[in-house]
Amino acid sequence: MRTTDGLLAGRRPAAALLAVLVATGTGLLTTAVPARAETVRGYQWYLDTLRISQAHKLAKGSGVTVAVIDGGVDATHPDLRGQVLPGHGIGGDAAADGRRDSHDLGHGTGMAGLIAGRGGGEDRLLGIAPAAKILPISVGARFDPGELPTAIRWAVANGADVINLSLGARGQADQAQLDAIRHALKNDVVVVASAGNREQGDLAVGAPANIPGVVAVSGLARNGLSFAGSVHGPEVVLAAPQERIISPRPYSVSKNGYGLTDGTSDSAAIVSGVAALVRSRYPNLDAANVVNRLIRTADDAGRSGRDDVYGFGAVDPVAALSGKVPAVRGNPLVAAADPSASPADEADESGKFGVYGISVTNKVGAALQVGLCLAVVVGAIVFGVLAIRRSRRRRALTGPPGAGPPPGGWPPPPGHPPAGPARHPSTGQYPGRPPQPGQHPGYPPQPGQLPGYPSTGAPPAPGSGRPGAAPPAPPAPPRADPDRS
Repeated sequence: MRTTDGLLAGRRPAAALLAVLVATGTGLLTTAVPARAETVRGYQWYLDTLRISQAHKLAKGSGVTVAVIDGGVDATHPDLRGQVLPGHGIGGDAAADGRRDSHDLGHGTGMAGLIAGRGGGEDRLLGIAPAAKILPISVGARFDPGELPTAIRWAVANGADVINLSLGARGQADQAQLDAIRHALKNDVVVVASAGNREQGDLAVGAPANIPGVVAVSGLARNGLSFAGSVHGPEVVLAAPQERIISPRPYSVSKNGYGLTDGTSDSAAIVSGVAALVRSRYPNLDAANVVNRLIRTADDAGRSGRDDVYGFGAVDPVAALSGKVPAVRGNPLVAAADPSASPADEADESGKFGVYGISVTNKVGAALQVGLCLAVVVGAIVFGVLAIRRSRRRRALTGPPGAGPPPGGWPPPPGHPPAGPARHPSTGQYPGRPPQPGQHPGYPPQPGQLPGYPSTGAPPAPGSGRPGAAPPAPPAPPRADPDRS
């Protein structure tokens, strides 16, 4: 292993000499490794959390190709020698075959190592799927969202079983990205993407992670809870380790060949590795059933069922490789109305996907559905009883049909002003009530708020007639800068 002084003698490097680059947000920080972790394996805490040694008894990713769309992959790194296939470069500054990392943090090399690092000792990084192969697709040092559809289609055409997208841009995907993801799903490819990082300014799950059918991954801390820097949202599908993840880097970036990061990029790469393990163990499963197996065996966390923080839960490689999971006929992340529908069935005439959803959530999904059905039945019964009581009460007041009004006239409806003097002609109020300028009787909106609008003062829809209401601001365009963690 290399250090600032060149080659380090001996198999186990001293911790004080193992300096690493820490990528947090968009900045760089050089720090020394704490003394308690003297080896690369010592930093791979997530391998123990995910029980990877047990998972590797069932599968290691043999026969599976994972496309890494990023800034290229350094195929000469010791942890990746023999793991990287000839790939493709997109854009003027991209490597010709993807096997050179042009990113200033060596980001693609790190993601490839997390997925398929070959291991080989305490000082070599072991990937989640060390027998899988990496198909590198370079989009250059600066991510251009416009190049993503081309990269996805090239990956599909060149044998990718899983596509890892540890990158993204803010806002919604354009039609070209939607069509490219749809193309990948229809061609039996599992697509995994990072949810985003708060430290980089992300406030919501961006594209391509927010496209239906994509496995959007949020981050976990070492204690198994949600990592504070991870973006959350309804598009999140799974959660995986994010805090202080070690991964290989080109020696031109890190003198010892490794870096520590806190990003959902790492979380997505880990889940891509788990998807490769599942595809290796169950080669006859299509992509839809691979995704179904990942989400139905996830360790439910947070609020029961799917939630904005953990999605369906923390990814569980051992359960995904050994659990009994019913088969589905379509991607459960796309088929919201019918879990057996295919992605094409859920697309509308414009080619855009439908809403996110799955028919039965983790562990308690079936119970929730039964509860909802019972609630509907009980509600119908209660409504019927109330209707009968109202009818009887009306007959008691009005007499039989056709009998005319009772003496003194019909009683006023509940809440109606009592009989008495007429309203004031200018204020519209009844005598004895304080005038309320600018307010019609029975219409008491709160200041700056129309009935039904949130208390944040969100503007009403155009044409609502609210005085002084400004039209809603248009959504911000997608950011074209790289959003790699």
